[in-house]
Amino acid sequence: MMDAKIIRTEDQYHAYLKEVGDLIVRSDALTRDEQNRMEVLTVLIESYENGKCPVEPTDPIDAILFRMEERGLKRADLIPYFGTSSRVSEVLNRKRPLTVQMIRALSLGLGISAETLVGLNEASPVKKEIDWSKFPIKEMVSRGWIERLTHKGVGLAENVIKNYIATSGLQIGSASFRRTLAGDATSPTTMYALYAWLARVIQKARISKAALNAFDPDKINSGFLRELAQLSWSERGPLLAVEYLQKHGIAVVFEGHLKGTQVDGAALRDVDGTPIIALTLRYDRLDNFWFTLLHEVAHVWKHLEGDTEAFIDDLNISSEDRREAEANRLAGEAFIPRLIWRRSEAYVSPSKDNINNLARDLKIHPAVVAGRLRKDTGNFSIFSDMLGNGEVKRILVSEEVV
Repeated sequence: MMDAKIIRTEDQYHAYLKEVGDLIVRSDALTRDEQNRMEVLTVLIESYENGKCPVEPTDPIDAILFRMEERGLKRADLIPYFGTSSRVSEVLNRKRPLTVQMIRALSLGLGISAETLVGLNEASPVKKEIDWSKFPIKEMVSRGWIERLTHKGVGLAENVIKNYIATSGLQIGSASFRRTLAGDATSPTTMYALYAWLARVIQKARISKAALNAFDPDKINSGFLRELAQLSWSERGPLLAVEYLQKHGIAVVFEGHLKGTQVDGAALRDVDGTPIIALTLRYDRLDNFWFTLLHEVAHVWKHLEGDTEAFIDDLNISSEDRREAEANRLAGEAFIPRLIWRRSEAYVSPSKDNINNLARDLKIHPAVVAGRLRKDTGNFSIFSDMLGNGEVKRILVSEEVV
C-alpha cells in the first residue's frame, strides 16, 4: 500500500476520493492499516478542499458580534468579560483594543479561540484566587454531594467546600485550581458550578474503577469509534456502550448538570491517568446521547494529554475551537461518513423510510440519522418522533446504571 501524499492535482484528489469510498464500503472488514489509511486520506481530502476555497482570517470584533448574535446576547451580557459597560462599547466600536485578560475571558466564556482573537496560539487561562462563596452550596447539599451545614458561618462553609474539591484533586494549595476548563460550556459566571460538578464526576468515576480494564491508548482509533457507533443499532445500545468503554479502561459517569449551566458531556483524566467520560443526559434522546458520547471519546483519543485540563461541552454551540471541531468531525464520520451522507437518499430526499434504510445500511440507530439531518438542515421541527425521546434513561434505569 503506497504512502499517502499531499494532494497537488485534481487527478490525485479524485483517486483518493475513490479509494476512500471503496474503503468505506468495506468499513466492517478493514484491517488496522486500512483504517489508518482511510483516516489519513480523509484528512488530506479535506485539506485539499479547504485549500481550494481558503477562509479569510476572522476579524476579532466580527467574531464577537457573531457569537453574540448566535447566543442572543446583549452588550450588557459581555460586562463580565470586559469589566464595565463602557469598555464593552469601546471595544465593540473598535476604540479600545482587546487586552490579554479580555481575550482569555472571551476564549473561555464564549468559545472564541484565542487564535481568532489575537492571531496567536491559545494562551493559558488566567488563574484567579478562589472565591469559595461562589460555589452552589444549596444545590450541592440538595443533591447529597456535601452534608447540610448546621451553622451559617462563612468559615465552616468554606472548609466544607475546600474538602470536597480537594478530594477530587482539582485544587493547588488554597489559591487556585490545578485543572483548566476547555469546551463550550464554560463561562466566568458558571465556573464554580462546573468545578463542583466536575469534582462529583471524578468522585463517582473512582467508585467504578474496580470494573475497568487497563486503558491502552493505542486501541483508540477510527475503527474503535466506528465499532462504538454501531452499538447504537442494538436496543440495549447505551448499556453496551458503557460496558464497551469500561472494557477498554474508560470510566463512564452520568451526572445531571447544575442549574445555570448548559452541559452535555465532559472528557478528562483522573490524576492516575484513567480517562473519564461524563454525560448529563440533559436531553434524554438517543441522538444526543450517541453523538455526545462519541464526541467525548474523540477528546480522549486526540486531546487529553494529562490531568491538567477537562473538556466540558455544550454541543448546541457552534465552536471555533479546533479541538471541538475535530471531535465533532470524528464523531460524525464514525456514524455517517461524509462521502456517504451527501449522496444518501436520507439527505437528498428526507423521509422516514430513507432514514431507516440508511441506518440499516450503516448499522446505526435511525435517531442518529434523524438528528444529523435536523442539524445539517437547521430544521429542528422535522422527524422529532424518530429521536428516541425518553429512551436513554429508560434503558439505563432498567439496569440501575443511572
